[in-house]
Amino acid sequence: MQEAAEVPAIDLPTLQQWTETIGRAQQMMLEFWVNQAKDAQPPADQWSMSLWADMSSLWTIDGSRIADRQAQLLTQSLDLWNRFLSPGTDAGSPADKDRRFKGDAWRSQPLFDLIRQSYLLVSDHLLANIDEMEGLDPAQRERLRFATRAIIEAISPSNFAFTNPEVIERTIETGGQNLVAGLEHMLTDLSRGQLTQTRADAFELGRNIASTPGKVVFETELFQLIQYNPTTEEVFRKPLLIFPPWINRFYILDLSPEKSFIRWAVEQGHTVFIVSWKSADETLKDVTAEDYVRAQVSAIDTVRDVLGVKSVNTIGYCVAGTTLAMTLAWLTAQGQAQKVESATYFTAQVDFEDAGDLKIFVDDDQLALVSALSQGKGYLDGRFMTATFNLLRGQDLIWSYVVNNYLLGKEYTPFDLLYWNSDFTNLPARWHREYLADLYRDNKLMRGEISIAGTPIRLGDVMTPSYVQAGREDHIAPARSVWKMMEAMKAPMRFLLAGSGHIAGVVNPPSSGKYQYWTFDGKAASLDEFIEKASETQGSWWPDWMEWIRPHAGKLVPATGARIPGGNPKYPAIEDAPGRYVTMR
Repeated sequence: MQEAAEVPAIDLPTLQQWTETIGRAQQMMLEFWVNQAKDAQPPADQWSMSLWADMSSLWTIDGSRIADRQAQLLTQSLDLWNRFLSPGTDAGSPADKDRRFKGDAWRSQPLFDLIRQSYLLVSDHLLANIDEMEGLDPAQRERLRFATRAIIEAISPSNFAFTNPEVIERTIETGGQNLVAGLEHMLTDLSRGQLTQTRADAFELGRNIASTPGKVVFETELFQLIQYNPTTEEVFRKPLLIFPPWINRFYILDLSPEKSFIRWAVEQGHTVFIVSWKSADETLKDVTAEDYVRAQVSAIDTVRDVLGVKSVNTIGYCVAGTTLAMTLAWLTAQGQAQKVESATYFTAQVDFEDAGDLKIFVDDDQLALVSALSQGKGYLDGRFMTATFNLLRGQDLIWSYVVNNYLLGKEYTPFDLLYWNSDFTNLPARWHREYLADLYRDNKLMRGEISIAGTPIRLGDVMTPSYVQAGREDHIAPARSVWKMMEAMKAPMRFLLAGSGHIAGVVNPPSSGKYQYWTFDGKAASLDEFIEKASETQGSWWPDWMEWIRPHAGKLVPATGARIPGGNPKYPAIEDAPGRYVTMR
């Protein structure tokens, strides 16, 4: 095997030449932004037109502030160059923690260290410009910040072969075979219309992912209902019914066996049911939010009938948690709240005023784009939503794969979570538009402006005992937004703040020993007060939830008869879990 080639050292004259070049590049970047805003013509698509309007005002709001920022950038740039040109000067900085530049060559080779730190310096200034601009409304500022951050991530020197020392070294080492392999990966992704993040052939539904044994015992045109086999001799009388989000596949809660919440809940003695939503096609073009509420009520009534019980415990994840709150409000209005013993919410929101980065995509122009993308089909291609969520964390979910798999030519690592992330689901177009407009944009649920089957629903009337879980680093359903559920309902509620984000904060089994969570048994008036008074516990929060739900689960009964999927003659097994709906595109 060939030894890895070293990137040649840079002498002082060469370094000085590069210093001047990078300085000019910095100035060009700033001039480019100014000229784009002042001179460019509006682009054709509607969302970009809105963004262009924001950018065109950015540089005309306060010219003195722009000049101050440019002067500050020049001063810091000179300081950076002097540190590199002065022997023995420490060139370290907080930028050393950036994962894009973790390779030793980014620091050991002066040229690439200068490229790295210059890029980060300019990036910080571009973002700071937006934060300091006056005259922007919050929506404009967020759109500008998002677009600027996306551009900054895209032009990182780590993303290009000739400015990434790791790629240069690997190209020399492999004789360019890494670029050939990377080209093959890229062409494959272009043909699929989707970025590959993991080896698809490493997983098979029902074998090593979504493999908890069970049966489909009921189905409609919108969902299948799966009941799982008990693994204990006795089970709690009151079953657990899980509603996963229909924007993703249900098996986020049934990944590999060691990560599966479903398998773990079964092992704790719960009779577990879960809804597997159908990926939308033309037949679901007229589905609305009301249909999903009715579907949840149907699943609740079916589980009650299967087991002959009066009430069930429920879990709603993300958007399905939002809908679960709507379902409970509707059942309350109908005098049927007793059908649900308890509700658990995984990273769910009911007040969308502070709903985070996704609000960038819910103005009128974005809604028009969604309509255009689904025109004539009645559904929105799930790859659009996958790309949107990836873009929210572009550095981790897009550009890291461009570098590793396109430039370095590495093979994909098997990872069940990324397999699930790439397994997209189509969305009913009418429902999706209503969801974005009514909830994210207009916040109608909190305003009491939503009716189900002609009945107005009010969250403040819901008295179902509830467990509310949020993720401290969640960028899809921010903890501050999830907390507002504590203020929206008068029910007895427990709030738990988990470490990590929207997925890892939820899927964190006790066996992993990862992360932590915060709880407070008193009454906090705000999230800030909760955080101030909460106690931190290391590890998974699942056992805390188990202790909370135990009083709601009822007495232990034998795991026989209807507790075994298909054991109720009225609901014979239709097929093995995970069912066919989860395989439909």
